[in-house]
Amino acid sequence: MSALAAGGPAPDVLVPHWLTAAQREELAALVRRELQDPAVHPVAAVHLADVLTELHVAAARDAVWPASAARVRRVTGWGADVLPVRLSVRELGSVLVLAGLAPALRAALGRDRP
Repeated sequence: MSALAAGGPAPDVLVPHWLTAAQREELAALVRRELQDPAVHPVAAVHLADVLTELHVAAARDAVWPASAARVRRVTGWGADVLPVRLSVRELGSVLVLAGLAPALRAALGRDRP
């Protein structure tokens, strides 16, 4: 473990947002559309690309370590298609400003359950 420099930037914290398969597909489609827009700011494009990557990683993580999410789903009663999508504040912010973000998906990203 290493210590952080005093006054230095803090590392990004990844917060899980538990999304259904339909919500993940909707989010991925929206991010892909936004990334095709030549007017998207380069920094926003980086964060949106990271969101798209995390959507793929969430599915891969569940394929490799299914027990972790399964325990949470069992305790909460959530459906079998619910997975944690871990986003930093910057990544989440890049999604929440998108005009095409549906209210239901915006609400799902604003809380810790589907």
